Amino acid sequence: MKFPVLIIVVFANTGFFSCHPHDNAGLKTEILNTERNFEKMVADSGLASAFAYFAADSGVIQRGEKIIKGKEAIRSYYENQTMSEVKLEWKPDFIAVSRDGDLGYTYGPFRFWAINSKGDTVRSEGIFHTVWKRQPDGAWRFVWD
Repeated sequence: MKFPVLIIVVFANTGFFSCHPHDNAGLKTEILNTERNFEKMVADSGLASAFAYFAADSGVIQRGEKIIKGKEAIRSYYENQTMSEVKLEWKPDFIAVSRDGDLGYTYGPFRFWAINSKGDTVRSEGIFHTVWKRQPDGAWRFVWD
């Protein structure tokens, strides 16, 4: 009777470990690199292009009391802004990844500067929180920002 128990234990352990094949540290590095590429694209191409590119098709952003849903609505929201000389910087202080490796989230400080339509400098600082979802092609795209 001991042999069948051993087989069950071996298969149970094999199944357990195969359910957790992801390298958590590696996935955190992927998300960190995605955050860095996102920030660089904001600086190089602007808010509309960067936010639309890094949004999942069903991505959502909250700005003030507004919820903007979907990649194209996010692009449109930023294209309709009248600010110039926009600068946005952020750095994740914390990154977590789900056990199955398909979701992650980050948070940390951000700083924003721009010139509004009246010519006044607008500044904002705070804490950002982004939820990332791994796409079928392996890329990370945000579903909440």
